[in-house]
Amino acid sequence: MKKSTQSLVHFASASLIAACSLLPLSSVFAEETSNAPVATATTEATSNTTTPTPPPKPATSETVKNPYGLEALWREGDLVAKSTLFILVLMSIGTWYIIISKLLQQGKVKRQGKEAEKHFWEATSLDNAAEGLEQSSAYRFIAEKGINSTKSHGGSLLERIDFNTWVSISIQRAIEKVQNHLGGGLAFLATVGSTAPFVGLFGTVWGIYHALTAIGISGQASIDKVAGPVGEALIMTAIGLAVAVPAVLGYNWLTRRNKAVMENVRSFGSDLHAVLLSGEINTNNSINRSIK
Repeated sequence: MKKSTQSLVHFASASLIAACSLLPLSSVFAEETSNAPVATATTEATSNTTTPTPPPKPATSETVKNPYGLEALWREGDLVAKSTLFILVLMSIGTWYIIISKLLQQGKVKRQGKEAEKHFWEATSLDNAAEGLEQSSAYRFIAEKGINSTKSHGGSLLERIDFNTWVSISIQRAIEKVQNHLGGGLAFLATVGSTAPFVGLFGTVWGIYHALTAIGISGQASIDKVAGPVGEALIMTAIGLAVAVPAVLGYNWLTRRNKAVMENVRSFGSDLHAVLLSGEINTNNSINRSIK
């Protein structure tokens, strides 16, 4: 229940950020035209007698909707144009959702690492040290896997594997699971960063095709007839770039932060491996002394 609530909050935040990132485009392309104020003509007296003139009417302006903005693109676009725009919006929401969730996840693992560094090695035993960490801690997961590997090293098949190798494999598998968990979603960012400009370019090409077709049918190829529809089609390319740039920057930033987090995790795994081996060596030495 808690995870679903957090995911819903992350999705709502991502949707809000995506809307804010695409909103400036609508203000850039939005243009309002107003009618000129109505001029009042005064009549001059053609005779000696003067006639009173009515008071001038107040100037009024009428707001005209922008025919080349995002609203017009959605209102007048066909199914292909609307589908392309919808895909770009979904890409933007997914990008910001992954960026927000991964930043929070990385911060959580870093906090867990500080807690493990502070309390884990001060415990009297490894079992108590693992139980002292929070249940969802990645460091507790690695510690439990390492401790369980020392207890499960038995049987006719596992005994063929050296104890040192078996413990090392178990800890390494746990570290790889943590790494895969932290790296989840980064492939989506890489995909969005590489494909969003081309999706926007497809929308632009499609819009230019329809604009030129309409111009050819009307038979009017003046600059005012060409610039409007072509400029409207170029909005798709701008949206594609607005979606791709945060995805690329977020991918590089999260990848660099993942490397820093995983260095601490691997250091903890190496220390845990050394402690587990030292415990096994001490156990074997005590057994040998009792036999003698």
